Amino acid sequence: MPERLTIAQARRVALAAQGFANPDRSKRVTWAHMAPMIRRLNLLQIDSVNVLVRSHYLPLYSRLGAYPHATLDERSFGTRKRTLFECWAHEASLLPMELHPLMRWRMARARAGNGVYSSMDRFGQEETRYLHEVLDFVTRNGPTAASEVPGGGKAEGGWWGWSKGKLALETLFDQGLVTTATRDGFERLYDIPERVIPPEVLALDTPPEREAIRRLLDLSGQALGIGTEFDLRDYFRLPVAETKTALAELVEGGTLIPVTVQGWKPQAYLHREAKLSRKAGGTALLSPFDPLVWERARAERLFAFHYRIEIYTPAEKRKFGYYVLPFLHQDRIVGRVCLKADRQAGILRANAIHHEPHADVDRTAAALAGELKLMARWLELGHVEAGASGNLAPALKAAL
Repeated sequence: MPERLTIAQARRVALAAQGFANPDRSKRVTWAHMAPMIRRLNLLQIDSVNVLVRSHYLPLYSRLGAYPHATLDERSFGTRKRTLFECWAHEASLLPMELHPLMRWRMARARAGNGVYSSMDRFGQEETRYLHEVLDFVTRNGPTAASEVPGGGKAEGGWWGWSKGKLALETLFDQGLVTTATRDGFERLYDIPERVIPPEVLALDTPPEREAIRRLLDLSGQALGIGTEFDLRDYFRLPVAETKTALAELVEGGTLIPVTVQGWKPQAYLHREAKLSRKAGGTALLSPFDPLVWERARAERLFAFHYRIEIYTPAEKRKFGYYVLPFLHQDRIVGRVCLKADRQAGILRANAIHHEPHADVDRTAAALAGELKLMARWLELGHVEAGASGNLAPALKAAL
């Protein structure tokens, strides 16, 4: 392994590790292709925004091409072929079942009052009796929506606008005492783990917290290929002190190799299984919550791509649009597109289209036109319409 990498080498390492190795995205995609990609990524982050498509559907599409939404739904929330479970990882996420034992330390911390959110910890301490009542209700009644919880009240202001019943269920979810049985639309239905997680998974030994964090950091390194201590820690949102201990152990054991990367100030770590590919990349629109770009500072270090999601920015202050997807072409991020699936009209709307300063305008427009048409077919939309906003808009209109 080299002691120093150029930024181009680091980009190719990261892209290859993340499953962007110039795959053929025209082939028919089945679960046999999806499962190993999920295991490579370790998780699919969930987000509620549905202006285009729910974010957890996008990473597999970006890497593999069009696949049936129903296949992922069945594996995530079905009763017969379920192979994924939902928990707090990098925010709320879907993970392979085999990672369940590695996430139990976090649930144990929540039960001890040291969970993901202090608001839930306080609620758990202040409403212990009510939590027991809600858990008993779910145990007796099976899959439960927040609106069905006795004494839950209505959602009106407060923390995330949640009702008392919803906050109780989320606190129990954080503690691992309930889990997601399925989703009705996007609303979680909660049930006890014994009726959702396969018994053979629940029977797996729970590793000590220190071992679980070390193994998760190893998985972070495999998924990223190369990253800083913060990059590696952020993948599963691991605690700071424990990550530093695990990092030292993985370096000593040769799993993570300290390297320098051209232009990076922080220390970088290369995973020993990382591929120093001469060629890596692809053509893909990326979810704002894709692990390639979710750590914005890393995206800027790797791709010179300054990216901020502007959903919560007032419309008049937005620079690139409401729901903007980075556009990867070959081994660079060459543009960004504000997209909306207009399902009523059957149109994929590219409302604002921008290219990066280093991008070739005509090549970027041609590649993006093809990608937008592929996405429209995947989303079962009739055609693509490009708006007039953005420095790439005229070229994209011509390419379409």
